[in-house]
Amino acid sequence: MLRPRIIPCLLVHNKGLVKTVNFGQPKYVGDPVNAVRIFNEKEVDELIVLDIDATAQNREPDYAMIRNLAAECRMPLAYGGGVKTLEQVVKIIKLGVEKVAISSLAIEKPEVIADMARYVGSQSIVAVLDVKRDARRGYEVWTRNGKKNTKRDPVSVARELEQLGVGEITINSIDRDGMMKGYDLELARLVRDAVTVPMTVLGGAGKLADLEALIRELGIVGAAAGSLFVFKGVYKAVLINYPSRAEKAALASAAQGAVAAHATRASTGGKSTEKVRA
Repeated sequence: MLRPRIIPCLLVHNKGLVKTVNFGQPKYVGDPVNAVRIFNEKEVDELIVLDIDATAQNREPDYAMIRNLAAECRMPLAYGGGVKTLEQVVKIIKLGVEKVAISSLAIEKPEVIADMARYVGSQSIVAVLDVKRDARRGYEVWTRNGKKNTKRDPVSVARELEQLGVGEITINSIDRDGMMKGYDLELARLVRDAVTVPMTVLGGAGKLADLEALIRELGIVGAAAGSLFVFKGVYKAVLINYPSRAEKAALASAAQGAVAAHATRASTGGKSTEKVRA
């Protein structure tokens, strides 16, 4: 049975683990490798690590760090940050990383994405779309850690990247980043209805109820979060945490219920349809 994936997202800045708010104000929360060890014990579904310095500083990925993380990690690992070439993707995969996340490059040189997907397989290439909402123009994709506005609609970009061979789309809400007030469900639904590849949503989760709301809205989806899994309580004390098996089972049940509800509406002529995607 397909289940939603519950995915911690770790941000690396100055070689340390940080958490941001609206892509700024990085707060140090610990050592990345130590966090991976704790998540191993908690039997995490999957892990995303994004080096937010690499692209901003126009440098290569930190292969030594990636090697250390991959050697420690006992769950599927996705890495993003500073990736520009097929050769870099191959090197990262050989270090033991299952997925390589591409962000700015996916917008600036989409033809390179097609080469990557053909060479290492679509399942290993994830496109991360960082999105802001403009009051007049609606949703727009931003690059370079949220500093450059492409003025492109995330729905059309997601469709284009799927056609180029990307195996997964991650939608990251800049507006919701670090706010811990819930996902942008409207944005998530718009993109989910536009593509058939697996999708992950990031930005805004602050409690398990936020994960459940996303899963009830979309069904089988990747529910990713940063603050939720590194902070605890109203004062945001640093504490690595993750849902228990019972809590994950409840979320899986919510996903199956959502899939069944969408399928029923589709079979009775309703406007909403649901494609089952991991």
